[in-house]
Amino acid sequence: MHDHIVITGATGVIGAELALKLIGRGEKVLLFVRSPESASRKVPGAAGYVKWDSGMESGEWRGCVNGAKAVIHLAGKPLLESRWNEAHKAECYDSRILGTRHLVSAIADAQQKPGVFISSSAIGYYGSFSSCSDTPELAESGKAGSDFLAKICFDWEREALASEKFGVRLVLLRTGIVLSTRGGMLQKMITPFRFLLGGPIGSGRQCISWIHVDDEIACIIEALDNAAYRGAINLVTPQPVSMKEFANVLGAVLGRPSLLPVPEFVVQLLLGEGGEYAVKGQRVKPAFLQQQGFVFRYPILSDALAELIAERK
Repeated sequence: MHDHIVITGATGVIGAELALKLIGRGEKVLLFVRSPESASRKVPGAAGYVKWDSGMESGEWRGCVNGAKAVIHLAGKPLLESRWNEAHKAECYDSRILGTRHLVSAIADAQQKPGVFISSSAIGYYGSFSSCSDTPELAESGKAGSDFLAKICFDWEREALASEKFGVRLVLLRTGIVLSTRGGMLQKMITPFRFLLGGPIGSGRQCISWIHVDDEIACIIEALDNAAYRGAINLVTPQPVSMKEFANVLGAVLGRPSLLPVPEFVVQLLLGEGGEYAVKGQRVKPAFLQQQGFVFRYPILSDALAELIAERK
């Protein structure tokens, strides 16, 4: 009997909110976490906190995959939280590839397979572009790019695709920029604006394909509940914007000017090679979600930012 939901990455911005939402609707949720003790404080109310790390091939966690209603895999080392070097790139790659590989191995061994495997990916799959004008509008049928982030996403998805051999419904979440005041790009941009130092990052011409965190959670829950959801799904709103427009709207919502762009060389000083990706983007459309009639609560950037900023106050 499928009676529980496994979540990895459950202490991250998306995972924590998703776990609390599912616990709130009465689901039996098991969290696969590095530190069960700290996870129990951050995400109270789960049915269990199971020791897990992307490098763990074996352990108690493997048995928990058996009979799961769903395995929702959101774990991965943050890409742009620190300056890039070869060790950081290897950790980012391995955390995604190995973690997914080990989960699929547990699915293979499970006597009763999970009902669905929902595995993270990102719109970085399509490659990175310098401006909105030089990127095509990318649907799920778009080809994989050739840069490092695209390679991570392609290999990450390839590991997850192996689960289909065992008759498991697979959903690949190609997530865009998730707007939240608890982490990510928006949180980093708010503080400079508060001190009248805000502005776009880099040239301002790059495309930001974004989604409000509440819509991200709603998409994942729909993928959990709706058997029509399978394969790659772009988790972005229908209205991408340029970085300059994003900064202008954020400034307007905060009542602050958007005057001081963060030059590309500063971003690259802070992030090394990772800075190249911080000043690029993708123009992505949520073709699958639109076909399914998914209704976004926050399709307009100004409304999404206003709600998030008001929540923060």
